[in-house]
Amino acid sequence: MRVTQIGHSTVLLESGDLRLIFDPFFGRFGNPAYRRTAPPALGREACRDVDGVLISHAHFDHIDRKYLRALPPAVPVLVPHRAAWWIALTCGRTVHGVTPWREISIDGARIVPVPAHHSAPAVGYVVSVEGKTIYFAGDTYAGAFMKEIGDRFEPDVCLMPVATFRIPMTMGNRGAVEAAQLIRPRTIIPIHLGIEPRMSLLRRDEDAESFQRLAREERVPASIVPLGPGESYTW
Repeated sequence: MRVTQIGHSTVLLESGDLRLIFDPFFGRFGNPAYRRTAPPALGREACRDVDGVLISHAHFDHIDRKYLRALPPAVPVLVPHRAAWWIALTCGRTVHGVTPWREISIDGARIVPVPAHHSAPAVGYVVSVEGKTIYFAGDTYAGAFMKEIGDRFEPDVCLMPVATFRIPMTMGNRGAVEAAQLIRPRTIIPIHLGIEPRMSLLRRDEDAESFQRLAREERVPASIVPLGPGESYTW
């Protein structure tokens, strides 16, 4: 199984012939409040050949409407059930609303949406294929539900946010350490590191490196593998 960091929270998962993409966002500039800190490693066209799209929520930096409109209609797009009508309307395509714990299969991969706590309707995803399991947290705060995710699935790899802003949009360093202690994955790959507030006063001095330091101090047993845009991790 291989994961490739395309940028921010956009991650490509490959296992054999299977290709799944999480939270596609290919915009290069962000929006009036947030700027992108680095361009995506791949563009929309390079990521069209996928077997499924897994979207955690509908915030601008996790959903690329141009990309979704360009995908073949047969490609399943999984989205949180409560946001499905809005995403379908704004993207002009059929989507599949999902709810936590209801299993789905795409080309032999077992996909289980799991709870997430966020400011918008959101889910995470656990994907199991060929005896390996990965948990994609999307944007979420740490919570007791993560212990159930760890107990039920024992993920090999966890893709999760590790840094936030002064107006917290997701887990920061401390929340990510709490999440790691609840989930107990073997490996953590930090995500949600590709945008920042345009106002410097809203930024916090948090990143993958500060998370690594705190995780060592708190004796988190997982290996932490930061990936830059275009870098991959295989196991």
